[in-house]
Amino acid sequence: MTTLSLEEAQARLPDLIQLLTVGEKFIITEKSLPVARLVLPQIPRPQPVPGRGKEAIIILSDDDEHLEDFKAYMR
Repeated sequence: MTTLSLEEAQARLPDLIQLLTVGEKFIITEKSLPVARLVLPQIPRPQPVPGRGKEAIIILSDDDEHLEDFKAYMR
């Protein structure tokens, strides 16, 4: 945890944001009293949900005719 004055934080805000790592905190003070906290929270990654895409694609007909143009690229 790093403590900075309000003036210093205003002057260096873009740099402070770049320096932040997950869980690190910058305490911003004015007249030696804490007035703000700059924190980069850990954002949970969304977990895939089985079946979420069910019925998202509808195949109207089974035909391989459209694959003829790609035969040179297929094994």
